[in-house]
Amino acid sequence: MNVLLIGAGGREHALAWKLAQSSGLDTLYAAPGNPGIARHATIPPLDPADHRAVIDFVRRNQIGLVVIGPEQPLVDGLADNVRAIGVPVFGPGREAAKLEGSKGFTKDLCARVGIPTARYFKVTSKDGALACLEDFIVEGDVRCVIKADGLAAGKGVTVAMNRAEAEAAIADLFTGGPVQAVIEEFLEGEEASLFVLSDGTSVAAFGSAQDHKRVGEGDTGPNTGGMGAYSPAGALTADLEGRALGEIVRPTIDALAASGTPYTGVLYAGLMLTAHGPKLIEYNVRFGDPECQVLMARFEGDLLETLLAVAEGRLADLPAPNFAEAVALTVVMAARGYPGTPETGGEIKNLDAAEADGAIVFQAGTRMEGDALVASGGRVLAVTATGARVADAQTAAYAAVDAIDFPTGFVRRDIGWRAVEREKKD
Repeated sequence: MNVLLIGAGGREHALAWKLAQSSGLDTLYAAPGNPGIARHATIPPLDPADHRAVIDFVRRNQIGLVVIGPEQPLVDGLADNVRAIGVPVFGPGREAAKLEGSKGFTKDLCARVGIPTARYFKVTSKDGALACLEDFIVEGDVRCVIKADGLAAGKGVTVAMNRAEAEAAIADLFTGGPVQAVIEEFLEGEEASLFVLSDGTSVAAFGSAQDHKRVGEGDTGPNTGGMGAYSPAGALTADLEGRALGEIVRPTIDALAASGTPYTGVLYAGLMLTAHGPKLIEYNVRFGDPECQVLMARFEGDLLETLLAVAEGRLADLPAPNFAEAVALTVVMAARGYPGTPETGGEIKNLDAAEADGAIVFQAGTRMEGDALVASGGRVLAVTATGARVADAQTAAYAAVDAIDFPTGFVRRDIGWRAVEREKKD
């Protein structure tokens, strides 16, 4: 079967790497791709934003499955347009993709069907947002989370721990005029990510991970798209995962099906594990990045077979997804200046040396300049390794990081720190 993979980041490199191992694959195409993805796929001159061009390509090249990696094409309705010509697609349609495309849509759905999540207000003006702050006073000061309503590449969130921080975030958010935003209660607990496959009717858990969003060690500094992750997330016990599936994910899938917009693809539930059980922080309608990298490193099934079954409504016919017992951990190498203005153009060398002992270097923000591989974005590489314990995977990943010659790059040095501390106590 010929497959078209849409995307150009580390997530798509991980998917291409795993799809290339599938016995049923004939030719894998990827657009727009990157130099790492090109090791596993043919990169055609195709713009994914041009839906007519994508449809023409699918027809000309006898594509049997389209896998859409990033959120923007999903929110833009690419899956609907490809399905309209009878080709299976892994990824939700435009209406179901509102789970990520609109924070307000998701919060309203949660309120409607009783899904546990943070208390919230939707706002459309600076004055309205400021007025809401009075409802989020904890121990004498404001504590809340302020989120832009639409897509923000994982960075449109401010966790305000006092009134001054909240007012500054609101002022920044409304600088350009009216926007939509959500202001919600600050939840106490540990975060974890649960991934679930859905064909619109059936669901199947597809692993867990814990991401590290802050740019600095000890979870300090501004939010990023993710500076590293590990899988599985030990804090998400079997009991808590079962509750999340039953109380959060299943009601969401059922509500979308009942509204005539069934969800097909992977649903990423960002959870806060509170003293009262798991609560939904937000949904993403695609594999996370860098969570996808650690999931693919552990997944032991045939990815093409699995994604095709989801796209064709046959998920219930497959056995439960199988993952290795080993822990996988990925460290993001970012370009200096990220998450502000990253310094692009820095040369990257010694990737082969980094992979010599079994690590995998997934490329995200890279391009070729002549024979040189250079940085082209904020998050540049996702250096991924496995081990029996989190500490082992962490050691292997940082050894691979240290083998890479990338002078204008930087990393966090504490990915997996919570789990490593727990292991020390065991």
